Amino acid sequence: MAKYSGIWPVAPVAFNDDGSVDLDGNRRILDCMIDQGVDGICVLANFSEQFLISDTERETLTRLSLEHVAGRVPVIVTISHYSTPIVVDRARLAKSLGAAMVMVMPPYHGALLKGTADQTFQQFAEISKVGIPIMVQDAPLSGVDLPVPLLVRMAHEIEEVRLFKIECAGAATKLRALIEAGGDAIEGPFDGEEAITLLADLDAGATGTMTSAMIPDQIKPVLTHWQAGDRAAATAAYARILPAVNHENRQCGFRSAKAVMMEGGVIRSDFSRHPIAPLHPATRAMLLDLVRPLNPVALNWGK
Repeated sequence: MAKYSGIWPVAPVAFNDDGSVDLDGNRRILDCMIDQGVDGICVLANFSEQFLISDTERETLTRLSLEHVAGRVPVIVTISHYSTPIVVDRARLAKSLGAAMVMVMPPYHGALLKGTADQTFQQFAEISKVGIPIMVQDAPLSGVDLPVPLLVRMAHEIEEVRLFKIECAGAATKLRALIEAGGDAIEGPFDGEEAITLLADLDAGATGTMTSAMIPDQIKPVLTHWQAGDRAAATAAYARILPAVNHENRQCGFRSAKAVMMEGGVIRSDFSRHPIAPLHPATRAMLLDLVRPLNPVALNWGK
């Protein structure tokens, strides 16, 4: 098995109905994820609603997550920001608290402030000086183009750039090209997007996936069978979970994991801060209808 492999889901952030952060709920989320047999946990990512929390809350949740997990599984801390000094400070905090690595999107702010190839390279080089492994997040949200030659150059020339989460359109094609061109420097080729393209990405050489926290215990068998060389079993396991994953990816987004966790008694509320609207009741009901037959841990953990 590759050094970095398996399923490393994103932990959602639990809020109370009044919009305040539910600290105990966030601890319960982490415990529930660990009980699902995850290989690692990512915090403060886009599926954690990181764009809806304050800097103070971010620091509180970073400390809470690493202190509560306490080494039971590795933790990735997302530190993305347009400002390089802020990203470096976030990396230092994550390292000081025992994070296994940090995940970073290229520098961007809104639709027009986008880092060039050189600016992106320089920002990641500065983060590397902190001395913590870096996962590059190639996500459409940033709007920054990260061509394979740039990613390969980063892997070869920036010491701590080791992992790559590829979730752009045509992820399998990009993963295949990245692995072929980067060789051993690509220590952790991962996919994302709730595992909506997982089977194709595994076929392209992905060793891990970063899904939501909705049903990681049901997605993990896909990777386990694939790593064992049983393509038929992996395909069957993938077909089993795909309707729920598709509904999450296309209809619900980051609200799905909290809806399932609230239904399962993990958290008290599935609230998301404005301007995010709650799930339509019919959309939420269909999500639960698709998830219940899978009998995931999150749907029963708190009952």
